[in-house]
Amino acid sequence: MRKNPVVPYAIIAVLGILTVVIISIVGINQRADIQQAGDGSGEQTEETQEGETAGGDADAVYQSNCAACHGADLSGGAGPDLTQVGSKYSSDEIADIIQNGTGSMPPQDQVAGEELSALSEWLSEQQ
Repeated sequence: MRKNPVVPYAIIAVLGILTVVIISIVGINQRADIQQAGDGSGEQTEETQEGETAGGDADAVYQSNCAACHGADLSGGAGPDLTQVGSKYSSDEIADIIQNGTGSMPPQDQVAGEELSALSEWLSEQQ
C-alpha cells in the first residue's frame, strides 16, 4: 500500500495557517497593550497613531523626518551638516527647500502646515 504524498503537505499547510491566525490574534492584543503603555493613558490622537508628530514640536518633526539623512544632532550624514543652516538661509528659504527639495534632497511632502513652519523656524535658529 502506497502513502499519499499530498497528506503531509496538507497537514503542514493547515498547521501553518493556524499558527498565523494565532500569532495575529496575540499580536492584536499586544498592539493595544503597547499603545496604552506608550502614552500612559491608553488614548492617543489620530495623528500619533499614524506615526506623525504634533505640529508644534520642531525637534520631534526633525527627528522623524530629517535625522536619518542629516544626523540626529544636525551634524550631517547622507545629507549636509545643518548645525549652522540658519546663518545661510532664512526660515522662508528653509521652508522652500523642505517643500521643493534641492540638489540631491527630494521634496519632503509629508512635512507641511504647522510642522513645516515649526521646523523651518527652528532650523533657521541653528547658527
